[in-house]
Amino acid sequence: MIDPELEADTVRLRAVVRYDGTAFAGWQIQPNGWTVQAALEEALASIAQRPIRVHAAGRTDAGVHALAQVVHFDWPSDKPHERLALALSRMLAPSIRVSGLSAVAADFHARFDATGKHYAYSLHLSPTPDPFTARYAWQVRAKLDMDHLSALAQGVVGTHDFAGYQCVGTAIADTTRTIHSIAVAPGCVIGPSDAADHWTIHFRGNGFLYKMVRNLVGTLVDAARGKLPESIIEERLISPGPYGGYTAPAHGLALVSVAYEGNLGAGAVDGPENPA
Repeated sequence: MIDPELEADTVRLRAVVRYDGTAFAGWQIQPNGWTVQAALEEALASIAQRPIRVHAAGRTDAGVHALAQVVHFDWPSDKPHERLALALSRMLAPSIRVSGLSAVAADFHARFDATGKHYAYSLHLSPTPDPFTARYAWQVRAKLDMDHLSALAQGVVGTHDFAGYQCVGTAIADTTRTIHSIAVAPGCVIGPSDAADHWTIHFRGNGFLYKMVRNLVGTLVDAARGKLPESIIEERLISPGPYGGYTAPAHGLALVSVAYEGNLGAGAVDGPENPA
């Protein structure tokens, strides 16, 4: 079925967007803050000479990064789009890069057609900050046994009602989600590959609630370092919510990739798979 929003003189385009979220007030347009969506729409409107609405697979919060956010928008049929990704990347550099732009079916929707997402949260376990990863990893000064944290994380893998890990601010009726896997790997998902004392927690699932990943990370870190009892993980999992614990800082989180039938969301380097 053709999307009723698709105008007769347009073609639907899909693109992969990579951005450093440090200076942005999140993805979604808002009255008091510069956002990634606003920057993209302004650039597209400048080229098309008409308003262009961009739809994304998900709404990242202020300070959150993306390696492969997937978006779609309807582009005037009489304007070529073969070099549009390059033009946008040049206009929006250095914070935003657009790649993988191509025409898709008129009923493709970046959000509603997504079958899963991969988020990664990076930690820097050190008493002193790293100037090359400070914008992309949460510095945790306490010692952490990452094998132990990984073992604790397996308790939330599967299908659960995650209302207890959702912050207030959304009106989603169904808070049940499936986490397919949680894997811990050395290194920072953004930044130099040889960064010492860095670890990344990879979350793969069919969807995530508002601040759910950051809340899970905050709980896992507090439990792994003994600040909270390990039982808090299960207690919050069966809680009706909202989340009442520590929310890990936004700058450690990155949307790594979005999954679709037919691999339409490809474009980012995934972290290690977790067979659990």
